[in-house]
Amino acid sequence: MLKVFKILILFLFCSLSAQKILPFDTLRLATAKDLFADDYGNIYLYKNQDFSFTKYDSLGNQKAKLMLTLPFRIQSVQNPLNIPSFSENAQELKFFDQNLNQIQTINFRQKFGFIKTAYVEDLQQVWLLDESTKRLIQYNFRDDRIINTFSFNLNFENIIDLLIFEKKVYFLHDDHLSVYNFKSEKTADFALENGRKLRRENDRIFIISKTAIHKIEEHALKTVFKADNSQIVDKNSASYFVIKGNKLYLYPLEKDFGIK
Repeated sequence: MLKVFKILILFLFCSLSAQKILPFDTLRLATAKDLFADDYGNIYLYKNQDFSFTKYDSLGNQKAKLMLTLPFRIQSVQNPLNIPSFSENAQELKFFDQNLNQIQTINFRQKFGFIKTAYVEDLQQVWLLDESTKRLIQYNFRDDRIINTFSFNLNFENIIDLLIFEKKVYFLHDDHLSVYNFKSEKTADFALENGRKLRRENDRIFIISKTAIHKIEEHALKTVFKADNSQIVDKNSASYFVIKGNKLYLYPLEKDFGIK
């Protein structure tokens, strides 16, 4: 009996130590459409009701807020000093600093057809999916120069996110991830549910869905984190983040596990 009691105490301790509830206003979380977390402990919430993007510290204090007149998509906050954002409606790529002040705008209307989505590779180059010409374009926006173009005869309409790494092109859809080479040949295809965005950490590619985070591993998708019935999940290099029941939870990135 004592042994069982010790096991229960150990299980309770592990459960409590594995998660932390961050002090965020439940109203802010309830209307959030997307969540980002940088490696400095800052949390970013995007709301599509008013096209707002707000930065908070780990205590839930607002540090900066961005308001735009058209919907936009933040690529990532992995470099919080230079945050890229693309608006399909405006056909513009914008960069924001750590205070969410605009530092650069690139307009694609005059130079290209209709850009469906964009992937910023670094502070000089961006990859563009031109839906009107069915091309993937590597563009140096610093020099205003097209580096490469690749033809892709596929339907761009339902592509949610794009990532290019080591001469592979990753197209994320709601229900699957497709991988192509630059010859427009499909090399892999993975089924998933509620795909939201792609994330690269060094040579690892993560697929973030509504309730789970997957990693491409040996030609298969491995689920590294799962939170059933969650509103949003995300990660940085140290932790997983979950919005569930209008609360924000943090889980240390110590091992692969699922949260029921």
